[in-house]
Amino acid sequence: MKQLMVNEVRSMKMMAMMMVVTAGMGAAAWAQAPATPVMSPATAEAAQVAQPQAPAASAAAPVNPFPPVNLKNFTADSPTTAEVNAFLKQSWGFDDDRIWSVAAIVKTQAPGVARVIVFAAEKSHPDKVSRNEFFITPDGKHAIAGGVIDFGPTPYAERRALLQQAANGPAEGAASKDLLMVLFADFLSSRSKDAQEVASNLVKDIPQARLVVEYLPADGSPYALHAAAEGACVRKLKGDAAFFAYGQAIYSSQKGLTATTLQAALDAAVVAAGADAKSVDACSATPETKAVVEASIALAAKAGVDVAPILVVNGRVLPPVDVPYDTLKRIVAYQAQLDGISVKVQPTLTNLK
Repeated sequence: MKQLMVNEVRSMKMMAMMMVVTAGMGAAAWAQAPATPVMSPATAEAAQVAQPQAPAASAAAPVNPFPPVNLKNFTADSPTTAEVNAFLKQSWGFDDDRIWSVAAIVKTQAPGVARVIVFAAEKSHPDKVSRNEFFITPDGKHAIAGGVIDFGPTPYAERRALLQQAANGPAEGAASKDLLMVLFADFLSSRSKDAQEVASNLVKDIPQARLVVEYLPADGSPYALHAAAEGACVRKLKGDAAFFAYGQAIYSSQKGLTATTLQAALDAAVVAAGADAKSVDACSATPETKAVVEASIALAAKAGVDVAPILVVNGRVLPPVDVPYDTLKRIVAYQAQLDGISVKVQPTLTNLK
């Protein structure tokens, strides 16, 4: 019997996000930036970046392991070096050990598209330099690095505002939406199961955080849609705490789940959450419930999320399963700091995968 577990395919966007969080946005290899003939006035401030950039928390000036900046490698009208550095500080600033240098911002044959080359290294290993390359779209709001990601001095602000207004799914943690984590999840995905565990522990370790769950069933699977609809009904009838109990029960029964055993597993999860299985099953078939799930899927699309699980922290898209937990917790705290939120991070309460 065919199992109902969704195919664990990660989108190019998720892979690009993972690269931004961890090693950068390109292959790790030493290479000179291409020589180009004319420096654009908009990037003339590149002359001021001879020293490597690093998070402001660093007290001592880091050793500069990078080649000298060649001003001939700055021909694009935008973005400016300052804008690239601001973007990289948003993306990489959580890591006090990371330093970088913008090596080139050049025009390409595609009108308005700029090619950016950044050298990066760790202060603890300055001999290991990575070359990171990405492209900026003409609107200046997106970067292409294996996938399309946000770009700019405050690249996550627009998505943060959207989710603060529209992410109204089941929630736990703080009442305030100032530090908002939105988990787009699929009950029939093993990766969503792991992501839920990670997100719930982040709420415990960072008390200022609020976690909201939104439904994103894989590829319109009728089984995943049905599981999401029953979850929406559990919440409607019994509240948010019951929803999380239902989700945990479904995640625990994923192994070996088939079309034949699905409804029995859903019924058991509903009962575990303290609701009546027949009432929830009837509720799940109503147009109102279907509209709840469809609205969640539409919100994901509007937020640029195309695969579950994804964790969005104040607009910043993160792959919750692929990043070490301590790193993820540091990123959440750093994003809060960028947004003017003072956080008190608790010691890690559990041992995570």
